[in-house]
This record gives sequence, C-alpha cells and structure tokens, in this order.
Amino acid sequence: MIRDYLHELYRGVIDGWNRFWFTPTDPATLGLIRILGGAMIFYTHLVWSLDLYGFLGAGGRISHDLANRMQGQSPFAWSYLPLVDGSPALLWSAHIVALVILLMFTLGLYTRITGVLSFIITISYAHRVPGALFGLDQINGLLIMYLMLGAAGEAYSLDHWLKRRRKVRMDGPQQSTVANISIRLIQVHMCVIYLFAGLSKLGGETWWDGSAMWGALANSEYQSLDMTWLAAYPLVINALTQISVAWELTYTFLVWPRLTRPLVIGMAIPLHLGIAICMGMITFGLAMLIANMAFISPWIIRRLEQAITDRLRPSAAEPAVA
Repeated sequence: MIRDYLHELYRGVIDGWNRFWFTPTDPATLGLIRILGGAMIFYTHLVWSLDLYGFLGAGGRISHDLANRMQGQSPFAWSYLPLVDGSPALLWSAHIVALVILLMFTLGLYTRITGVLSFIITISYAHRVPGALFGLDQINGLLIMYLMLGAAGEAYSLDHWLKRRRKVRMDGPQQSTVANISIRLIQVHMCVIYLFAGLSKLGGETWWDGSAMWGALANSEYQSLDMTWLAAYPLVINALTQISVAWELTYTFLVWPRLTRPLVIGMAIPLHLGIAICMGMITFGLAMLIANMAFISPWIIRRLEQAITDRLRPSAAEPAVA
C-alpha cells in the first residue's frame, strides 16, 4: 500500500511538473511583453546617448579599474564595451548598432538572433557602469534573458507578419512550448523577487511599526510629488505600509490560484504606479508592471486584440469610401 502511494505521488509530481513547464501555450503574452519590455530596454539604452563618452568612455566617470574593483574582479562581469570605448567614434558606432538591434528585437525582426544580441548588449552596458546599476536594469536583464530563451517573435512581430506575407500556412494562434517555459521563468522569478523583498522588510523596525512608507514619501531625494500632507493621516500611512508588506509576502502564494490572481496583479498596479508617480521611478514602476504581465493569460490578450480589431475594422454596413 505504501509502495503504491509513493508511486502515485511520484507520478503526480512528475505529471504536474511537466504540465507546468512543458504545456504548449499561445505566445501572445510573451509577444506583448517583448514589445513593451523591448521598448523599455531600448529607451533606457537610448538615454546613455545624452553623454555617451562621459558615461561609457574609457576616460569617463567610471574607469575600467574602478568598474573591476566594484565588481570584485569577477570573471562573469564581461562587457564588450571596453573593446571600443577608447575612441569616441568607435563607441558611438557600437552604440548606434546596439540601438538598432534593440529596436529590431522590440519590433520582432529576426527575433531569434536579435534576442541573443539584445541580451549581450544589456548585460554589457550594465557591467560597464556598475555604479549606475539599479532595479530597473536588473528587471531589464531579467526580461531580456527570458525573452531570448523563448518564442518571443511568434506573436505581434514583423517575423510573424512576414510569415503571413510569404503565405506560410498558420491555422489560428500557434502553440509553443518554449513560450510557456519563458513565461514560467518570468513568473517564478517575480515570485522570488517579491518574496525576498517582503522578507527583507521584516528585518526593518519601521515596517513593523508602520512608519516605513512615511520615510519613503518624505525622502526629498526621490520625492517627485509632494505627499507630506499624509503626515496628518498616520493611520493611512500605517495601512499603506502594512498592506505593501502583506502583498509582497503573499504574492508568491496567491498569484497562482485563478480566483486570487486578479486581486494580486490588480494590487501591483497602484503599488508600482505609486512608486512611479510619487517617487520619480517611472521607468522602474513600468518595468515591474510589464514583468507582472507574465501572469495575464493569452486568451485575455487575444480577446483584447479582437476587440481592438473589430473597433478599427469598418462595419460592413458602412459604405465604402472611394
């Protein structure tokens, strides 16, 4: 009896594991994340253009020696930029090529190739200037790594459009196993991020007494919207503090059931938009919301696509315009 139970338990675990990771799925969700995440990565690299040599040049703010010391001489902190950053002309040429590749990936052109190249570009820029590495860059790296691994160009892409132009037979949305693997990896990684973010807050006294949110809102370094009027409402500050901690701690467990998932993802919107608007971290807040989109089912995106298509398509009853 025990042997039969253990065998059934083993088969259940294996079958559940295979269903979770290897069930083919519509790549619509991954395609939308590619567009939005790719646009964010393109924008954040475009910003370097404001002072390219000052940020990334060999004679800029962070020398090669300083970058290596900040990274502890790690052999994994590789970047191709030191090969070209000695010359402004070479650096600008490499930078323009990088921007073109990132834009191609965002549009879904030669996605398999540009995905790998976009990953190399993203980590190379991050490793070259470790002093400017923040949460936004880490989320960008997370997204581009998993988008590179999956079928990010199989939906909402120029690659997909060109297949249709070449009249490649496609009966409805294509199902993809690698798209499911990429989505699952993003989902699991987001759970890890929120779980450890919540656990780390438990070590701070201000998160226990409910005043931590006030410290963030009143910090003039990050304050983009004056929220100090909340000082007159300490109970509101306490509630915001406790709700944010509780949300992070329970995200990992409540985001998977279908009944609680809309509530958990819905809570991410005011939380990260609040960070974006009140603390000036607009790009970081938006990047986190893009990553949270991994939990949106493809059929929802397809329905929205159909609704937009139906709205844009002229009605059959309308007379044709000559």
